[in-house]
Amino acid sequence: MKYVCNPLNVDYHYQFNQVQMPEMPGEAPLQVAREAADPSMIQFQGKYYMFVSMNLSVWVSEDLVHWTSYRLPEELPLYDYAPDVRVIGEYVYFSASRRGEICDYYRTKDIINGPYERIEGTFDFWDPNLFVDDDGRIYFYWGCANVTPVWGVELDPETMKPLTERKELIWGDAWTKGYERNGEDHSEPPFTEEEVEMRYQGFLKMRGMDESELPADMSSMLRGYMSNRPYIEGAWMDKYQGKYYLQYACPGTQYNIYADGVYVGDSPLGPFTLAANNPYSYKPGGFLPGAGHGSTMWDKYDNLWHTATMRISMNHQFERRVGIWPAGFDADGELFCNQRYGDWPMAVEQAKQDPWKNPDWYLLSYKKSVSASSAEEGKGPELAADENVQTWWRAATADSGQWLCMDLGDVCDVHAVQVNFADDKIEIPVPGEIRGTSQARYIEEADLITRWILEASEDGENYFVLEDKSQVTTNLPHDFVVKEEGVKARYIKLTILEIPYDQKPCISGLRVFGIGNGEAPAAPKFTAVRTTDIDMEVKIEDNGAVGYNILWGHTPEKLYHSYMIFGKDAQTIGALVKGQNYYVRVDAFNETGIAEGEVVAL
Repeated sequence: MKYVCNPLNVDYHYQFNQVQMPEMPGEAPLQVAREAADPSMIQFQGKYYMFVSMNLSVWVSEDLVHWTSYRLPEELPLYDYAPDVRVIGEYVYFSASRRGEICDYYRTKDIINGPYERIEGTFDFWDPNLFVDDDGRIYFYWGCANVTPVWGVELDPETMKPLTERKELIWGDAWTKGYERNGEDHSEPPFTEEEVEMRYQGFLKMRGMDESELPADMSSMLRGYMSNRPYIEGAWMDKYQGKYYLQYACPGTQYNIYADGVYVGDSPLGPFTLAANNPYSYKPGGFLPGAGHGSTMWDKYDNLWHTATMRISMNHQFERRVGIWPAGFDADGELFCNQRYGDWPMAVEQAKQDPWKNPDWYLLSYKKSVSASSAEEGKGPELAADENVQTWWRAATADSGQWLCMDLGDVCDVHAVQVNFADDKIEIPVPGEIRGTSQARYIEEADLITRWILEASEDGENYFVLEDKSQVTTNLPHDFVVKEEGVKARYIKLTILEIPYDQKPCISGLRVFGIGNGEAPAAPKFTAVRTTDIDMEVKIEDNGAVGYNILWGHTPEKLYHSYMIFGKDAQTIGALVKGQNYYVRVDAFNETGIAEGEVVAL
């Protein structure tokens, strides 16, 4: 069996972002962070290919588990966001985002080596998505803003020029769709029209400007910026049994609730109706949250997969990663995605598989005792065990050999360890030339290296090697070690030998999975109350479990949404849709099993 653990175990390129601050004299400051986002995944000639933003490369896999990065040809617009790819006949078509400039299309028969034939475009777009219907007709979708919709148009398959006028397909509405609200846990609702106007007029007054001095489009953009409306973006179209599923992302990539919703229609350009199961891709909890702006793809064995963007957003707003989850269409044709244990080890069978299969192994490392060779004040080793990607241990020195050692509390059956490196305010000269059209940056091109040794022990004195990466030439910030047969261990020790730019090493998660001792938890007791049209409050009677998974859906059998929580017994969930009925269940999990709660009507 092969296993994957989100985020994907690949090299995420460093971005040296030049912050755009016109009011700041002198050179703009730099923000350095790794980034990959907006994945577009396809199957082509027996392999899987994933194109992501700002990585200069394509990730290639034969099994959806092991991915290799290949540099893409220079003729592609690699500094443009949200690359989209689709297979049409014997070609793969490519496009990417650029505002204010005409965007071209490219096609090739050889993804890695090219050449790529350029097809001249006729308009600018952001977050593109190309779709070919069964009859060979081609449709194109785009949009990324909080004041404009997702658009669609039919294209000529030869010239890629529009055959129809652009059509408005999806608008945001955070007043009735709770999951479209901004903020952590949807805590920032949009302003009313009156509030927006007050903020807008206040801005003009502060700048000493008159509205007549602004171009019409600038006035609209400023009002939108001040409205706190959701961004509606990242379209992706799929067809299933004669229905068209127009997927879109919202409300903002920097939030834990970044999600993908879906509308359904009978034709490629609509009209579309909001599906009952929304948002269909939604992962607000766990170690690394976020599941928006992605793509869906059938694998070689007729399994559907969804890949999307996960957020860190600490060193830079767009500090992001990529995840992949089992998806599917149920008997009623509803699109779903299973993210219940969405950053735990997940079996990927090279065959038809059950998308709702529970994990084989459980989290053993939460809140376990961790010691370290050294630590900066406020960034102690305990932060490597708190299941929060936004906190991390940082060594007090950059010397090689810094280490972390976790005590699991008892000898356990250990099957996997995920080693998650973090970055912390990297301040070095830019290694190359700042460039780019959307946000000035330099994307690191050098082959960086991360080296370490992972050991285990039953008694804390006699250690054996779990994984030796002391000689590798790879740079994997979320490396994943699997011991399918399991090893007996109580202590897990990570010794860090080398990381990029000779920084002080940081670990956001030394995550250990396996099977612990004792009994599975009891089914939890809970209450769920709808507090507004689009919010609910879930309260749980703590029964000593490691954590809880709150599930909900629009029928008792379709609890497709989930929110994993640790260290608390209550959670507000703001992802409901006005007028939709819901059912709720709370499951408990510990180091030996999962206990399903009762389903209740909200």
